[in-house]
Amino acid sequence: MTMRVGGLASGIDTENIIKELMQAERIPLDKMEQDRTMLEWQRDLFREINKKVKELDDFIADTMRLRRTYTAKTVSSSNETVVTATGSATASEGTISIKVNKLATSAMNISTGEVDKNIDLSAYYGEDIYFYTYNENYKKGDPEENPHYNDEFLTHKITIDDGDTLEDVLRKITNHDSPVRAFYDENSKKVVLETTRTGNYNTKTGQDYFNGAEIGFKENSFFTNVLNMDLANEKGGTDAEFVYNEHLTLSSKDNQYTLNGITYQFKQVSEQAVTLTVSNDIDAAVDKIKEFVEKYNELIDLLNGTQLEKRYRDFPPLTEAQKKEMEEREIELWEEKAKSGILRGDTIISSALTNLRQNLFQKVESGGAFNLISDIGLNTTKNYLDGGKLELDEEKLRTALREDPDSVYTFFSNNVEGTGRGFMNRVEDTLENIHKRINERAGRSYDADTNYTIGRRIKELNNRMDAFEDRLRQIENRYWRQFSAMEKAISVMNNQSMMIMSNFFGQ
Repeated sequence: MTMRVGGLASGIDTENIIKELMQAERIPLDKMEQDRTMLEWQRDLFREINKKVKELDDFIADTMRLRRTYTAKTVSSSNETVVTATGSATASEGTISIKVNKLATSAMNISTGEVDKNIDLSAYYGEDIYFYTYNENYKKGDPEENPHYNDEFLTHKITIDDGDTLEDVLRKITNHDSPVRAFYDENSKKVVLETTRTGNYNTKTGQDYFNGAEIGFKENSFFTNVLNMDLANEKGGTDAEFVYNEHLTLSSKDNQYTLNGITYQFKQVSEQAVTLTVSNDIDAAVDKIKEFVEKYNELIDLLNGTQLEKRYRDFPPLTEAQKKEMEEREIELWEEKAKSGILRGDTIISSALTNLRQNLFQKVESGGAFNLISDIGLNTTKNYLDGGKLELDEEKLRTALREDPDSVYTFFSNNVEGTGRGFMNRVEDTLENIHKRINERAGRSYDADTNYTIGRRIKELNNRMDAFEDRLRQIENRYWRQFSAMEKAISVMNNQSMMIMSNFFGQ
Protein backbone atom coordinates (compact mmCIF):
# COMPACT_ATOMS: atom_id res chain seq x y z
CA MET A 1 0.00 0.00 0.00
CA THR A 2 1.40 3.38 -1.02
CA MET A 3 1.69 5.90 1.84
CA ARG A 4 0.76 9.40 0.79
CA VAL A 5 1.55 12.39 2.96
CA GLY A 6 0.34 15.80 1.91
CA GLY A 7 0.26 19.36 3.25
CA LEU A 8 3.89 19.48 4.42
CA ALA A 9 4.55 22.71 2.55
CA SER A 10 1.05 24.21 2.40
CA GLY A 11 -0.29 23.01 5.73
CA ILE A 12 -3.44 21.87 3.92
CA ASP A 13 -5.14 18.59 5.01
CA THR A 14 -4.68 17.11 1.56
CA GLU A 15 -5.80 13.58 2.47
CA ASN A 16 -9.14 14.72 3.88
CA ILE A 17 -9.78 17.07 0.94
CA ILE A 18 -9.13 14.28 -1.56
CA LYS A 19 -11.30 11.91 0.48
CA GLU A 20 -14.21 14.38 0.31
CA LEU A 21 -13.62 14.96 -3.38
CA MET A 22 -13.68 11.19 -3.98
CA GLN A 23 -16.93 10.85 -2.05
CA ALA A 24 -18.52 13.18 -4.57
CA GLU A 25 -16.92 11.23 -7.40
CA ARG A 26 -18.27 7.93 -5.93
CA ILE A 27 -21.93 9.03 -6.03
CA PRO A 28 -22.62 7.27 -9.39
CA LEU A 29 -20.89 4.12 -8.08
CA ASP A 30 -23.00 4.17 -4.89
CA LYS A 31 -26.10 4.49 -7.07
CA MET A 32 -25.04 1.46 -9.10
CA GLU A 33 -24.42 -0.51 -5.89
CA GLN A 34 -27.91 0.40 -4.67
CA ASP A 35 -29.39 -0.61 -8.02
CA ARG A 36 -27.62 -3.96 -7.82
CA THR A 37 -28.89 -4.56 -4.28
CA MET A 38 -32.42 -3.73 -5.40
CA LEU A 39 -32.15 -6.23 -8.27
CA GLU A 40 -30.89 -8.90 -5.87
CA TRP A 41 -33.82 -8.26 -3.53
CA GLN A 42 -36.27 -8.50 -6.43
CA ARG A 43 -34.63 -11.71 -7.65
CA ASP A 44 -34.82 -13.29 -4.19
CA LEU A 45 -38.46 -12.28 -3.72
CA PHE A 46 -39.37 -13.66 -7.15
CA ARG A 47 -37.70 -16.95 -6.21
CA GLU A 48 -39.61 -17.05 -2.93
CA ILE A 49 -42.85 -16.60 -4.90
CA ASN A 50 -41.76 -19.27 -7.39
CA LYS A 51 -41.16 -21.70 -4.53
CA LYS A 52 -44.77 -21.21 -3.40
CA VAL A 53 -46.00 -21.56 -6.98
CA LYS A 54 -44.09 -24.83 -7.39
CA GLU A 55 -45.37 -26.14 -4.06
CA LEU A 56 -49.00 -25.57 -5.06
CA ASP A 57 -48.40 -26.91 -8.57
CA ASP A 58 -46.89 -30.13 -7.19
CA PHE A 59 -49.75 -30.56 -4.72
CA ILE A 60 -52.29 -30.26 -7.53
CA ALA A 61 -50.43 -32.77 -9.70
CA ASP A 62 -49.79 -35.27 -6.90
CA THR A 63 -53.14 -35.00 -5.12
CA MET A 64 -55.86 -32.79 -6.52
CA ARG A 65 -55.97 -34.23 -10.05
CA LEU A 66 -56.21 -37.85 -8.85
CA ARG A 67 -59.51 -39.71 -8.80
CA ARG A 68 -58.77 -41.36 -5.46
CA THR A 69 -58.75 -37.94 -3.76
CA TYR A 70 -62.49 -37.56 -4.41
CA THR A 71 -63.68 -41.16 -4.61
CA ALA A 72 -61.67 -42.85 -1.85
CA LYS A 73 -63.66 -45.40 0.12
CA THR A 74 -63.90 -46.17 3.81
CA VAL A 75 -64.92 -49.61 5.07
CA SER A 76 -66.51 -50.18 8.47
CA SER A 77 -66.71 -53.63 10.08
CA SER A 78 -69.42 -54.96 12.38
CA ASN A 79 -66.72 -56.93 14.22
CA GLU A 80 -63.22 -55.50 13.93
CA THR A 81 -61.79 -58.26 16.10
CA VAL A 82 -62.51 -60.70 13.23
CA VAL A 83 -61.95 -58.74 10.01
CA THR A 84 -61.20 -55.18 8.93
CA ALA A 85 -60.82 -53.76 5.44
CA THR A 86 -59.63 -50.77 3.44
CA GLY A 87 -61.12 -49.66 0.14
CA SER A 88 -59.56 -48.13 -2.95
CA ALA A 89 -61.26 -45.62 -5.25
CA THR A 90 -62.46 -48.48 -7.48
CA ALA A 91 -64.38 -50.23 -4.69
CA SER A 92 -68.17 -50.23 -5.05
CA GLU A 93 -70.36 -48.88 -2.29
CA GLY A 94 -72.52 -51.38 -0.44
CA THR A 95 -72.39 -54.14 2.16
CA ILE A 96 -70.36 -57.36 2.13
CA SER A 97 -70.42 -60.38 4.41
CA ILE A 98 -67.21 -62.21 5.33
CA LYS A 99 -66.95 -65.40 7.36
CA VAL A 100 -63.40 -66.38 8.36
CA ASN A 101 -63.05 -70.18 8.48
CA LYS A 102 -59.28 -70.40 8.96
CA LEU A 103 -56.35 -68.08 9.58
CA ALA A 104 -53.05 -68.41 7.77
CA THR A 105 -50.33 -69.74 10.08
CA SER A 106 -46.60 -70.29 9.93
CA ALA A 107 -44.94 -73.72 9.86
CA MET A 108 -43.09 -74.75 13.02
CA ASN A 109 -40.84 -77.63 13.99
CA ILE A 110 -39.57 -78.29 17.52
CA SER A 111 -36.85 -80.64 18.69
CA THR A 112 -38.21 -84.07 19.70
CA GLY A 113 -35.83 -84.15 22.66
CA GLU A 114 -33.72 -81.81 24.75
CA VAL A 115 -30.71 -80.14 23.16
CA ASP A 116 -27.68 -79.09 25.21
CA LYS A 117 -27.18 -75.36 24.72
CA ASN A 118 -23.42 -75.83 25.19
CA ILE A 119 -23.12 -78.87 22.97
CA ASP A 120 -19.68 -79.44 21.45
CA LEU A 121 -19.84 -78.69 17.72
CA SER A 122 -16.15 -79.21 16.96
CA ALA A 123 -16.96 -82.28 14.86
CA TYR A 124 -18.84 -79.99 12.46
CA TYR A 125 -16.27 -77.18 12.24
CA GLY A 126 -15.68 -76.25 8.61
CA GLU A 127 -18.69 -78.22 7.39
CA ASP A 128 -21.65 -76.93 5.40
CA ILE A 129 -25.16 -77.73 6.54
CA TYR A 130 -28.19 -77.51 4.26
CA PHE A 131 -31.92 -76.90 4.64
CA TYR A 132 -34.64 -76.38 2.05
CA THR A 133 -37.76 -74.27 1.54
CA TYR A 134 -40.41 -74.18 -1.16
CA ASN A 135 -39.82 -71.50 -3.80
CA GLU A 136 -42.92 -69.29 -3.72
CA ASN A 137 -41.87 -67.83 -7.09
CA TYR A 138 -41.66 -71.28 -8.69
CA LYS A 139 -43.10 -71.61 -12.15
CA LYS A 140 -42.26 -73.95 -14.96
CA GLY A 141 -40.63 -72.59 -18.08
CA ASP A 142 -37.49 -72.38 -20.14
CA PRO A 143 -34.51 -72.74 -17.72
CA GLU A 144 -32.57 -70.20 -19.76
CA GLU A 145 -35.35 -67.64 -19.40
CA ASN A 146 -36.30 -68.42 -15.79
CA PRO A 147 -33.27 -70.10 -14.24
CA HIS A 148 -34.17 -69.61 -10.57
CA TYR A 149 -37.93 -69.87 -11.00
CA ASN A 150 -37.55 -73.47 -12.13
CA ASP A 151 -36.23 -74.57 -8.74
CA GLU A 152 -39.28 -75.85 -6.91
CA PHE A 153 -37.26 -75.99 -3.69
CA LEU A 154 -34.52 -73.54 -2.74
CA THR A 155 -31.34 -74.82 -1.15
CA HIS A 156 -29.92 -72.84 1.78
CA LYS A 157 -26.38 -73.40 3.01
CA ILE A 158 -24.56 -72.16 6.10
CA THR A 159 -21.08 -73.01 7.27
CA ILE A 160 -20.16 -73.89 10.87
CA ASP A 161 -16.91 -72.10 11.60
CA ASP A 162 -14.30 -72.91 14.24
CA GLY A 163 -15.51 -71.86 17.67
CA ASP A 164 -19.19 -71.54 16.67
CA THR A 165 -21.67 -72.30 19.44
CA LEU A 166 -25.23 -73.56 19.05
CA GLU A 167 -26.50 -69.98 19.35
CA ASP A 168 -24.09 -68.90 16.57
CA VAL A 169 -25.44 -71.60 14.26
CA LEU A 170 -29.07 -70.71 14.99
CA ARG A 171 -28.28 -67.05 14.38
CA LYS A 172 -26.77 -67.92 10.98
CA ILE A 173 -29.93 -69.81 10.04
CA THR A 174 -32.08 -66.82 11.05
CA ASN A 175 -29.90 -64.28 9.27
CA HIS A 176 -29.69 -66.34 6.11
CA ASP A 177 -31.69 -65.17 3.09
CA SER A 178 -34.54 -67.59 3.67
CA PRO A 179 -38.05 -67.56 5.18
CA VAL A 180 -36.82 -69.42 8.30
CA ARG A 181 -35.85 -68.29 11.78
CA ALA A 182 -34.28 -70.48 14.48
CA PHE A 183 -33.97 -69.97 18.23
CA TYR A 184 -33.35 -71.88 21.45
CA ASP A 185 -35.96 -72.12 24.23
CA GLU A 186 -34.26 -72.11 27.62
CA ASN A 187 -37.23 -73.58 29.49
CA SER A 188 -37.89 -76.61 27.32
CA LYS A 189 -34.23 -76.88 26.21
CA LYS A 190 -35.36 -77.34 22.66
CA VAL A 191 -34.64 -75.71 19.31
CA VAL A 192 -37.49 -74.09 17.37
CA LEU A 193 -37.53 -73.70 13.58
CA GLU A 194 -40.28 -71.45 12.27
CA THR A 195 -41.17 -69.94 8.88
CA THR A 196 -41.38 -66.16 8.70
CA ARG A 197 -44.17 -66.45 6.12
CA THR A 198 -47.63 -67.86 6.59
CA GLY A 199 -49.39 -70.30 4.30
CA ASN A 200 -49.05 -73.87 3.07
CA TYR A 201 -46.54 -73.95 0.21
CA ASN A 202 -45.35 -77.55 0.23
CA THR A 203 -48.44 -79.46 -0.85
CA LYS A 204 -46.36 -82.38 -2.16
CA THR A 205 -45.90 -85.72 -0.40
CA GLY A 206 -43.17 -88.31 -0.52
CA GLN A 207 -39.52 -88.32 0.46
CA ASP A 208 -38.46 -86.04 -2.42
CA TYR A 209 -40.77 -83.35 -1.06
CA PHE A 210 -39.87 -83.75 2.64
CA ASN A 211 -43.23 -85.38 3.35
CA GLY A 212 -44.96 -82.01 2.89
CA ALA A 213 -42.77 -80.16 5.44
CA GLU A 214 -42.19 -76.45 4.84
CA ILE A 215 -38.67 -76.56 6.31
CA GLY A 216 -36.87 -79.46 4.68
CA PHE A 217 -33.68 -81.23 5.73
CA LYS A 218 -32.08 -84.60 5.03
CA GLU A 219 -32.03 -87.64 7.30
CA ASN A 220 -28.80 -88.21 9.25
CA SER A 221 -27.94 -84.48 8.99
CA PHE A 222 -27.03 -81.77 11.48
CA PHE A 223 -30.73 -81.08 11.97
CA THR A 224 -31.59 -84.65 12.91
CA ASN A 225 -28.40 -85.61 14.76
CA VAL A 226 -27.71 -82.40 16.72
CA LEU A 227 -30.97 -80.43 16.81
CA ASN A 228 -33.12 -83.56 17.27
CA MET A 229 -35.44 -82.51 14.46
CA ASP A 230 -37.91 -84.81 12.73
CA LEU A 231 -39.72 -83.85 9.51
CA ALA A 232 -42.84 -85.65 10.72
CA ASN A 233 -42.94 -83.41 13.79
CA GLU A 234 -43.52 -80.20 11.81
CA LYS A 235 -46.82 -78.41 12.20
CA GLY A 236 -47.19 -77.18 8.63
CA GLY A 237 -48.26 -73.73 7.63
CA THR A 238 -51.91 -73.25 6.71
CA ASP A 239 -53.70 -70.97 4.26
CA ALA A 240 -56.37 -68.53 5.34
CA GLU A 241 -59.88 -69.45 4.21
CA PHE A 242 -62.94 -67.25 4.14
CA VAL A 243 -66.42 -67.13 2.61
CA TYR A 244 -67.34 -64.04 0.59
CA ASN A 245 -71.05 -63.10 0.56
CA GLU A 246 -72.09 -66.58 1.79
CA HIS A 247 -71.29 -68.39 -1.46
CA LEU A 248 -67.70 -67.84 -2.65
CA THR A 249 -65.01 -69.67 -0.67
CA LEU A 250 -61.50 -68.26 -1.16
CA SER A 251 -58.06 -68.89 0.33
CA SER A 252 -54.91 -66.85 0.84
CA LYS A 253 -51.31 -67.59 1.82
CA ASP A 254 -51.47 -64.81 4.40
CA ASN A 255 -54.17 -63.14 6.46
CA GLN A 256 -54.87 -60.55 3.79
CA TYR A 257 -56.82 -60.67 0.56
CA THR A 258 -57.68 -58.03 -2.06
CA LEU A 259 -60.91 -58.43 -4.00
CA ASN A 260 -62.81 -55.89 -6.12
CA GLY A 261 -60.83 -52.89 -4.82
CA ILE A 262 -61.11 -53.90 -1.14
CA THR A 263 -58.25 -55.32 0.95
CA TYR A 264 -59.38 -57.53 3.83
CA GLN A 265 -57.35 -58.16 7.00
CA PHE A 266 -58.28 -61.39 8.83
CA LYS A 267 -57.71 -61.41 12.60
CA GLN A 268 -59.52 -64.45 13.95
CA VAL A 269 -61.90 -67.28 13.00
CA SER A 270 -65.59 -66.43 13.25
CA GLU A 271 -68.69 -68.50 13.83
CA GLN A 272 -70.90 -65.87 12.25
CA ALA A 273 -70.37 -63.75 9.14
CA VAL A 274 -69.15 -60.19 9.66
CA THR A 275 -70.81 -57.33 7.76
CA LEU A 276 -68.56 -54.78 6.08
CA THR A 277 -70.03 -51.49 4.80
CA VAL A 278 -68.28 -49.64 1.97
CA SER A 279 -68.95 -45.90 1.63
CA ASN A 280 -67.31 -42.79 0.24
CA ASP A 281 -64.55 -41.42 2.48
CA ILE A 282 -65.88 -37.87 2.47
CA ASP A 283 -63.67 -36.74 5.35
CA ALA A 284 -60.48 -37.58 3.43
CA ALA A 285 -61.68 -35.69 0.34
CA VAL A 286 -62.73 -32.65 2.39
CA ASP A 287 -59.36 -32.60 4.16
CA LYS A 288 -57.49 -32.57 0.83
CA ILE A 289 -59.66 -29.78 -0.59
CA LYS A 290 -59.14 -27.79 2.62
CA GLU A 291 -55.40 -28.26 2.21
CA PHE A 292 -55.63 -27.01 -1.38
CA VAL A 293 -57.57 -23.92 -0.26
CA GLU A 294 -54.96 -23.22 2.42
CA LYS A 295 -52.03 -23.51 -0.01
CA TYR A 296 -53.86 -21.49 -2.67
CA ASN A 297 -54.62 -18.69 -0.20
CA GLU A 298 -51.00 -18.63 1.00
CA LEU A 299 -49.90 -17.98 -2.59
CA ILE A 300 -52.55 -15.29 -3.10
CA ASP A 301 -51.47 -13.62 0.16
CA LEU A 302 -47.86 -13.54 -1.04
CA LEU A 303 -48.72 -12.26 -4.54
CA ASN A 304 -51.28 -9.74 -3.36
CA GLY A 305 -49.01 -8.52 -0.57
CA THR A 306 -46.37 -7.45 -3.08
CA GLN A 307 -48.97 -5.23 -4.79
CA LEU A 308 -50.40 -3.68 -1.61
CA GLU A 309 -47.12 -2.83 0.11
CA LYS A 310 -46.26 0.86 0.25
CA ARG A 311 -43.18 1.91 -1.71
CA TYR A 312 -40.77 4.13 0.27
CA ARG A 313 -38.66 5.80 -2.41
CA ASP A 314 -36.85 7.91 0.19
CA PHE A 315 -35.32 4.71 1.58
CA PRO A 316 -32.97 3.33 -1.07
CA PRO A 317 -30.78 0.30 -0.28
CA LEU A 318 -27.84 1.09 1.99
CA THR A 319 -24.32 0.92 0.67
CA GLU A 320 -21.66 -0.97 2.61
CA ALA A 321 -20.10 2.34 3.65
CA GLN A 322 -23.43 3.61 5.00
CA LYS A 323 -24.00 0.39 6.98
CA LYS A 324 -20.68 0.85 8.78
CA GLU A 325 -21.97 4.13 10.21
CA MET A 326 -25.28 2.66 11.50
CA GLU A 327 -26.40 0.39 14.33
CA GLU A 328 -27.72 -3.07 13.48
CA ARG A 329 -31.29 -2.18 14.51
CA GLU A 330 -31.15 0.99 12.40
CA ILE A 331 -30.05 -1.06 9.39
CA GLU A 332 -32.89 -3.53 9.98
CA LEU A 333 -35.56 -0.81 10.17
CA TRP A 334 -34.15 0.99 7.14
CA GLU A 335 -34.05 -2.14 4.97
CA GLU A 336 -37.58 -3.06 6.04
CA LYS A 337 -38.79 0.13 4.39
CA ALA A 338 -36.34 -0.17 1.49
CA LYS A 339 -37.67 -3.65 0.59
CA SER A 340 -41.31 -2.64 0.89
CA GLY A 341 -43.19 -2.60 -2.41
CA ILE A 342 -40.20 -3.54 -4.59
CA LEU A 343 -42.46 -5.63 -6.87
CA ARG A 344 -45.45 -3.31 -6.74
CA GLY A 345 -46.97 -2.93 -10.21
CA ASP A 346 -44.85 -5.75 -11.67
CA THR A 347 -46.62 -7.18 -14.73
CA ILE A 348 -45.81 -10.82 -13.93
CA ILE A 349 -47.45 -10.57 -10.49
CA SER A 350 -50.43 -8.48 -11.57
CA SER A 351 -51.21 -10.73 -14.55
CA ALA A 352 -50.78 -13.81 -12.35
CA LEU A 353 -53.41 -12.52 -9.93
CA THR A 354 -55.73 -11.65 -12.81
CA ASN A 355 -55.40 -15.07 -14.44
CA LEU A 356 -55.88 -16.92 -11.15
CA ARG A 357 -59.05 -14.91 -10.45
CA GLN A 358 -60.40 -15.64 -13.94
CA ASN A 359 -60.11 -19.38 -13.28
CA LEU A 360 -62.45 -18.99 -10.32
CA PHE A 361 -65.35 -17.68 -12.41
CA GLN A 362 -65.05 -19.68 -15.63
CA LYS A 363 -67.51 -22.50 -16.23
CA VAL A 364 -66.28 -26.08 -16.53
CA GLU A 365 -68.46 -27.73 -19.19
CA SER A 366 -67.41 -31.28 -18.25
CA GLY A 367 -70.81 -32.93 -18.57
CA GLY A 368 -71.04 -33.45 -14.81
CA ALA A 369 -73.49 -32.04 -12.31
CA PHE A 370 -71.25 -29.08 -11.38
CA ASN A 371 -70.09 -26.21 -13.61
CA LEU A 372 -68.86 -23.54 -11.17
CA ILE A 373 -66.74 -23.70 -8.02
CA SER A 374 -69.68 -22.22 -6.11
CA ASP A 375 -71.70 -25.36 -6.97
CA ILE A 376 -69.44 -27.41 -4.68
CA GLY A 377 -68.99 -24.90 -1.87
CA LEU A 378 -65.98 -22.86 -3.00
CA ASN A 379 -66.25 -19.07 -3.22
CA THR A 380 -64.05 -16.00 -3.16
CA THR A 381 -64.02 -13.91 0.01
CA LYS A 382 -66.16 -10.80 0.09
CA ASN A 383 -63.21 -8.49 0.83
CA TYR A 384 -61.82 -7.35 -2.54
CA LEU A 385 -58.49 -6.52 -0.88
CA ASP A 386 -57.95 -10.25 -0.36
CA GLY A 387 -57.11 -10.49 -4.04
CA GLY A 388 -59.27 -13.53 -4.81
CA LYS A 389 -58.69 -15.78 -1.79
CA LEU A 390 -60.96 -18.80 -1.43
CA GLU A 391 -63.32 -19.75 1.36
CA LEU A 392 -65.05 -23.09 1.78
CA ASP A 393 -68.67 -23.95 2.55
CA GLU A 394 -67.87 -27.36 4.03
CA GLU A 395 -71.45 -28.57 4.30
CA LYS A 396 -72.15 -27.82 0.64
CA LEU A 397 -68.94 -29.61 -0.35
CA ARG A 398 -69.85 -32.67 1.74
CA THR A 399 -73.27 -32.81 0.11
CA ALA A 400 -71.69 -32.73 -3.36
CA LEU A 401 -69.19 -35.46 -2.45
CA ARG A 402 -71.91 -37.59 -0.88
CA GLU A 403 -74.34 -37.30 -3.78
CA ASP A 404 -72.00 -37.33 -6.79
CA PRO A 405 -68.26 -37.76 -6.08
CA ASP A 406 -67.56 -38.61 -9.74
CA SER A 407 -68.92 -35.24 -10.87
CA VAL A 408 -66.76 -33.49 -8.26
CA TYR A 409 -63.74 -35.34 -9.62
CA THR A 410 -64.66 -34.48 -13.23
CA PHE A 411 -65.19 -30.81 -12.36
CA PHE A 412 -61.78 -30.61 -10.75
CA SER A 413 -59.71 -32.88 -12.98
CA ASN A 414 -61.25 -33.27 -16.43
CA ASN A 415 -58.06 -33.51 -18.50
CA VAL A 416 -59.27 -32.07 -21.81
CA GLU A 417 -58.73 -28.82 -23.66
CA GLY A 418 -61.31 -26.07 -24.09
CA THR A 419 -64.36 -25.27 -21.99
CA GLY A 420 -64.45 -28.75 -20.46
CA ARG A 421 -60.99 -28.48 -18.91
CA GLY A 422 -61.06 -29.18 -15.17
CA PHE A 423 -60.66 -26.41 -12.61
CA MET A 424 -57.46 -27.89 -11.16
CA ASN A 425 -56.02 -28.32 -14.65
CA ARG A 426 -56.68 -24.65 -15.39
CA VAL A 427 -55.07 -23.52 -12.14
CA GLU A 428 -52.12 -25.77 -12.90
CA ASP A 429 -51.78 -24.25 -16.40
CA THR A 430 -51.73 -20.77 -14.86
CA LEU A 431 -49.17 -21.78 -12.24
CA GLU A 432 -46.88 -23.31 -14.84
CA ASN A 433 -47.05 -20.09 -16.87
CA ILE A 434 -46.20 -18.03 -13.76
CA HIS A 435 -43.36 -20.42 -12.95
CA LYS A 436 -41.96 -20.12 -16.47
CA ARG A 437 -42.13 -16.30 -16.55
CA ILE A 438 -40.48 -15.96 -13.14
CA ASN A 439 -37.72 -18.35 -14.21
CA GLU A 440 -37.11 -16.16 -17.25
CA ARG A 441 -37.02 -13.03 -15.06
CA ALA A 442 -35.30 -14.25 -11.86
CA GLY A 443 -33.89 -17.67 -12.71
CA ARG A 444 -33.17 -20.45 -10.22
CA SER A 445 -30.40 -20.67 -7.65
CA TYR A 446 -28.30 -22.89 -9.92
CA ASP A 447 -28.78 -20.79 -13.09
CA ALA A 448 -25.92 -18.76 -14.55
CA ASP A 449 -26.49 -14.99 -14.50
CA THR A 450 -26.68 -14.89 -18.29
CA ASN A 451 -29.70 -17.25 -18.31
CA TYR A 452 -32.27 -14.82 -16.85
CA THR A 453 -33.11 -11.14 -17.17
CA ILE A 454 -32.22 -9.89 -13.68
CA GLY A 455 -29.00 -11.89 -13.75
CA ARG A 456 -27.93 -10.24 -16.99
CA ARG A 457 -28.67 -6.80 -15.51
CA ILE A 458 -26.68 -7.62 -12.37
CA LYS A 459 -23.79 -8.84 -14.51
CA GLU A 460 -23.93 -5.65 -16.57
CA LEU A 461 -23.91 -3.53 -13.39
CA ASN A 462 -20.94 -5.49 -12.02
CA ASN A 463 -18.99 -4.78 -15.20
CA ARG A 464 -19.90 -1.09 -15.09
CA MET A 465 -18.94 -0.90 -11.40
CA ASP A 466 -15.58 -2.55 -12.08
CA ALA A 467 -14.90 -0.09 -14.89
CA PHE A 468 -16.02 2.85 -12.74
CA GLU A 469 -13.77 1.76 -9.85
CA ASP A 470 -10.83 1.74 -12.27
CA ARG A 471 -11.80 5.25 -13.31
CA LEU A 472 -12.03 6.36 -9.65
CA ARG A 473 -8.53 5.08 -9.00
CA GLN A 474 -7.31 7.13 -11.94
CA ILE A 475 -9.15 10.22 -10.67
CA GLU A 476 -7.73 9.77 -7.17
CA ASN A 477 -4.22 9.38 -8.55
CA ARG A 478 -4.76 12.56 -10.60
CA TYR A 479 -5.84 14.50 -7.49
CA TRP A 480 -2.76 13.33 -5.66
CA ARG A 481 -0.52 14.33 -8.56
CA GLN A 482 -2.15 17.74 -8.71
CA PHE A 483 -1.85 18.35 -4.97
CA SER A 484 1.71 17.03 -5.01
CA ALA A 485 2.57 19.46 -7.80
CA MET A 486 1.04 22.25 -5.76
CA GLU A 487 3.00 21.22 -2.67
CA LYS A 488 6.18 21.12 -4.75
CA ALA A 489 5.51 24.59 -6.15
CA ILE A 490 4.79 26.00 -2.68
CA SER A 491 7.94 24.37 -1.36
CA VAL A 492 10.04 26.01 -4.12
CA MET A 493 8.38 29.37 -3.43
CA ASN A 494 9.06 29.02 0.29
CA ASN A 495 12.72 28.28 -0.37
CA GLN A 496 13.04 31.28 -2.67
CA SER A 497 11.35 33.49 -0.10
CA MET A 498 13.77 32.35 2.58
CA MET A 499 16.74 33.09 0.32
CA ILE A 500 15.46 36.61 -0.42
CA MET A 501 14.87 37.30 3.25
CA SER A 502 18.31 36.05 4.08
CA ASN A 503 19.95 38.30 1.46
CA PHE A 504 18.09 41.44 2.57
CA PHE A 505 18.21 41.01 6.29
CA GLY A 506 21.21 38.76 6.80
CA GLN A 507 24.59 39.93 8.10
